[in-house]
Order: sequence, then structure tokens, then C-alpha cells
Amino acid sequence: MSRPRIVIVGAGFAGYRTARTLSRLARGRADITLLNPTDYFLYLPLLPQVAAGILEPRRVTVSLSGTLRQARLVLGEADRIDLDARTVHYTGPEGDGGSLSYDRLVLAAGSVNKLLPVPGVAEHAHGFRGLPEALYLRDHVTRQVELAAAADDPAECAARCTFVVVGAGYTGTEVAAHGQLFSDAQVHKHPMRTGMRPRWLLLDIADRVLPELDERLSRTADRVLRERGVDVRTGTSVKEATREGVLLSDGEFVDTRTLVWCVGVRPDPLAESLGLPMERGRLLVDPQLRVPGRPEVFACGDAAAVPDLEEPGQYTPMTAQHAWRQGKVCAHNVAASLGDGEPRPYRHSDLGFVVDLGGVKAAANPLGVHLSGPVAGAVTRGYHLAAMPGNRVRVAADWLLDAVLPRQAVQLGLVRSWSVPLDTASPELARVPSGPGRGESGAEGASGQASGPTGSRPGGEPGKGRSGPRPPAGPHLAPGPVKRTDVPADPDAPAGPDHPADPLEGDS
Repeated sequence: MSRPRIVIVGAGFAGYRTARTLSRLARGRADITLLNPTDYFLYLPLLPQVAAGILEPRRVTVSLSGTLRQARLVLGEADRIDLDARTVHYTGPEGDGGSLSYDRLVLAAGSVNKLLPVPGVAEHAHGFRGLPEALYLRDHVTRQVELAAAADDPAECAARCTFVVVGAGYTGTEVAAHGQLFSDAQVHKHPMRTGMRPRWLLLDIADRVLPELDERLSRTADRVLRERGVDVRTGTSVKEATREGVLLSDGEFVDTRTLVWCVGVRPDPLAESLGLPMERGRLLVDPQLRVPGRPEVFACGDAAAVPDLEEPGQYTPMTAQHAWRQGKVCAHNVAASLGDGEPRPYRHSDLGFVVDLGGVKAAANPLGVHLSGPVAGAVTRGYHLAAMPGNRVRVAADWLLDAVLPRQAVQLGLVRSWSVPLDTASPELARVPSGPGRGESGAEGASGQASGPTGSRPGGEPGKGRSGPRPPAGPHLAPGPVKRTDVPADPDAPAGPDHPADPLEGDS
């Protein structure tokens, strides 16, 4: 009798935990295949520290093949799932196609940047969902400080030293907090005009930062940000983005070359392409994480609308904490569907939240105990070390070195502006130009934008009239997993920037 075939799509928090737990439960009695665009699991909560130069990029990645010895890794992006034929069709990293047959399917495709119909944002903003975007932001901030230091025009200097972050959830708050410290440290090495200082703006249409968390955490984060010099603007968002800056909803125009889009995430469009019952872009599942009417299909993480048994009538929010826990339950239920154990519903208890504010500052409420200052900072770092599935010693070593040595702020130039468009189905991958002889792959078509660098992108390089390497024009696009060109719009997206984000939208 052949062994059952289990295919897991996605290796984020939910997919990785499912694969790891299933590998232990199956003990070689099932063929487990993990389909993912990259060969690593990304620990997203520490991504702001990569952008701020505290951690090296590989510190927040965990090798899939090195830690999932009982699972087969297939590199690629799922394009289409044939539920009747029980087949997953995918595109590999070099443009080649393939398919995987399954007896059990776990959809853990995760999420992508949430878009709003704000003029100019898709062209001029960058998201913060993947390692390429973090590396780009680190280079970009460094470049803007260096260019500002050499600028003769005070207005240009001020614009280059102004950084706008939209969205004051987990990600945006941490990006602004770490970014202010990072740019301030660089100013000491690049003396600027008298009185000039990097200026970070954190915008959110909500009435407070971290609107999804306890108000005490919000007050702590707000106080730390303002004391550090971050210009926190609540009840404010972006009305339009241009090359020269952004027009705010209150009518003010801010000269800037940097717009970081952290308004939240939306489910990967792959979930909606299945034609199954959805809940605001997420695949509806029962408490056992199984898709109704499709007993062989499970879903977890940001792609799944999981009933919240603690809040009847609600669904669990799209956070890394829920995705990690759901992955474990999903693995047990997949095993149970194959005759090993009994299925269990997904239940959760609130263990609290931690928000890293850079330096020794943080806001945390472990088990409901509110903490701030250095104590919260220690708890936050301890939590991340405990939660990471690998690289703990290396991360701790980087933290120690950052405490005693100045940060290295240099431009590596590995990720360019055109490589990390905001509207992409695969934020974990950067666009790259194809080599000689390669044909068209459609890998770059997710955003519907031109493949080359745009001269109108704030801080983009190389821009119009400037020299520098460009990706090939026309059909010579990078082969890779960003295959879907018909990414559907979020059906529940607000009509404009003056509408608050849906509380069910994630910020994992």
C-alpha cells in the first residue's frame, strides 16, 4: 500500500509549524511535500531589526531543508489548485512548471501587502512583508542620509531626511521606532546642516497607535516614539503620493523620498482562486481547520478564516501568533484524518503581546501583566529567542555586538527600488532581470507595472536621466514564482484612505 501524500503550500508560520509537527507525527509513514518560493522560513517579527542594521539577514531565516528532514522541499509558487484532480500546479524559480498530487492538502499561503485605492501609492511606496523589502529599506535610508549630507539645497536635504510610515500597527510602529534610531546613528557619521535631523512620521487613520492592542501598550509605545522624536499623526493618512512627497488627508504636503506602506495585509490571492466559500478574502474552515465539503483540504494561517471559539461569531485575527498555533493543530488533524489520533478544534488563550521599540525600550503584557522600559525590552527579546525555531545563538550574538559596537551603515545595492514593487503576489522574492537567452515567464506580472526602474519613484534608483543597471525591457522578465497577473482586488478594501482598516485584517 502506498504512503499517503501530503502537500503543504507555504512555509510561513502556519505552514512551517504544520510541516514540522507532521514530520514528527508521521514518522516516515507519509510523504510530506512543502511547496514554497524560498528555501527558508522567515521570522517576520525581527524584520525591522534587519532594516535597522541590528541583525544580519540570515539571522531571521531558518533553513527548511535543514530543519525539516522528513519533508521534501519543492521551490516554487502555486499557480493553480485542481481540487477535483487533487493536484497543485506551480512555477519554479527558473520559470519551469510542475505539478504535485496529494491525498491531503494544507493551504498555508499566507498574506501579501494590503492595498488601498490611493493615487500614486502603488508606484511610489514600498511594503514591508519580506526580506528583500527590509534590505531595500536599509540601503535606501542609508542612501538618503548620505545624499542629504552632500546636498547644497536645504530643501532637498530636509526632504531626503524625512521618512513617512503609513500604518501604526505592529509593523509600522516597530519600523518607525527602529528607523529613527538607525537614521540618528548615521547622522553622527555624516554631519548635516546645522539643526537638521532625520524626521520620521508615523501615520494612522485610527485614533491611537497599535489600535488592535490594549490601550496601555498603545500609550507606552506612543510615549516612547514621541520622546524619541517620531512625529506620530493619528487620524491622518495619505491622500496622494508623488515623486516629490505625499499629500496627507489633512491637506498638508510632506516633502519626502521615502514612503513605507504598513497598513496591514490581505490573504494571498491563491485562496480566492479556489472558488470555495470565503470570508473577506480568507478561506472558510471549520474549527478543525478543514474546508467544508472538501475533507481532504485543510487551511490555516492568514489564508484561513478560522472560527474564534472564544468569541462566538468572530474569526481569529491574521497574526503570526495565531498562525503558529494553528499550524500545530492542523498537523494533528491531518494526521487524525489518516487514522492517527483524534481531531481537535483550534482554541487559543491570550498570552499577551510584545512590541519592540528599539534600543532597550519595548511594550509588553505577558499573561496580562503590563510592562514597559528595559524590563519589557528584556521580556520581548526573551520571547523572540524562545519563539524562533533556530538561529538563537546567532541572534543573541548580534544583539550583543550591537550593544557594544557601532552599526555598519553601508549600501550593498543588492535590492533596487524596481525589485520590490508594492503590488506583488510574492513579497518574499525580489524581481531580477533575466539572463541572456531566457524567454518570457510572466514572473513579473503580478503588479501589472513595467519591469524597469521608474524615475518617479521616491528614492528610486536609477531614475530617469541617471545611469545605472536596468532590467531588460519588454518580455525579458525575471523567471520566478510571481506568476499570477490577475490578482483580484480586495473585495472589502475601504473606498479610500480615510476609512479605518478592518479589524479582521492582519498585521502579522
